[in-house]
Amino acid sequence: MKRLFTVVLVVLLSLALIAGCGQQAPAPEGPKDEPITVGFVYIGPPGDGGWTYAHDQGRKYLEQQLGDKVKTIYKENVPEDQESEKVMRDMIDQGAKIIFATSFGYMDHVANVAKEFPDVAFMHCSGYLLGENYGNYFGRIEEPRYLSGIVAGMKTKTNKIGYVAAYDIPEVVRGINAFTLGVRSVNPDAVVEVRWTNTWYDPAKEKEAAIALLDAGADVIAQHQDTAGPQVAAEERGAFSVGYNSDMAAMAPKAYMTAPVWNWGPYYVKQVQAVMDGTWKPEAYWGGMKDGIVDLAPLTANAPEGSQAAVDEAKAKILSGELQVFAGPIKDQSGTVRVPEGSVLSDQEQLEMKWFVEGVIGKIGQ
Repeated sequence: MKRLFTVVLVVLLSLALIAGCGQQAPAPEGPKDEPITVGFVYIGPPGDGGWTYAHDQGRKYLEQQLGDKVKTIYKENVPEDQESEKVMRDMIDQGAKIIFATSFGYMDHVANVAKEFPDVAFMHCSGYLLGENYGNYFGRIEEPRYLSGIVAGMKTKTNKIGYVAAYDIPEVVRGINAFTLGVRSVNPDAVVEVRWTNTWYDPAKEKEAAIALLDAGADVIAQHQDTAGPQVAAEERGAFSVGYNSDMAAMAPKAYMTAPVWNWGPYYVKQVQAVMDGTWKPEAYWGGMKDGIVDLAPLTANAPEGSQAAVDEAKAKILSGELQVFAGPIKDQSGTVRVPEGSVLSDQEQLEMKWFVEGVIGKIGQ
């Protein structure tokens, strides 16, 4: 009986050993020097000289800083619809472990794909959704927009400034308001007329909108668009301009004065490094000039006399916290006080902004 028990025990142990050898082992993490693949989804081409160009400069900075530790892939001209989901899935098939979707309209699509791939990190630019493996990021571009408004307000002779704007979403409305507050801080008689294009990237349409504003009496053109089309229109008409996204001096040297600009590179490095270190967590990031993600491009010789000193003074106050762009009193177009003296719009109120400040000519929702 004892012999039989021993034989049975040996057989059972042998079977257990065989079964154990046949189990699937956890997938290895791979060698430490294997590069991490990072995907970028672009609304336009890197050659637009504006929004996508700025993000692509950030991608290149990421490569420069992390070297052979990182491999980047990108897709340009991606529509803000379900096609963007296919693009993100394709990137994951190529090994992407973190994806940056760089336009507002990708927001819901990022959320959809993120739920399918819980082991991939997703960051969406300019949106507000937050999930277990997806976050959002943007910058307080209203700070340099306010500064650029000072330059425009001091430059205009007709007291009419044109603003070529993409969509009437809070991000764009907030920028128009910040710019106008900067304009009227130095020139209370000036107004800012808005022209909607309902597109992010369309050089011809952006230029056409700027021409219409110039025909209506504007002598300075500003923009929330992805290309230098409005800058070119201003130069061709002998007017002056304020750009956006990147330093556009080379594209309209006779018109361009300055621009609120983005510096995405350091943020991309920080996020990718966190994924590599296993410390990444989704966040809602909104950095300002003190963080280096936004700034005002150098003023050119086209800027008005005294504007550099005025900008420097206001910038110092913003950096110290003495000046907050959306501090009261602020009235809307109807003259109603929206932000009382002593109050400041909260971040949430800014993210939901759907009204124009006093001094803006134009309507939201048309």
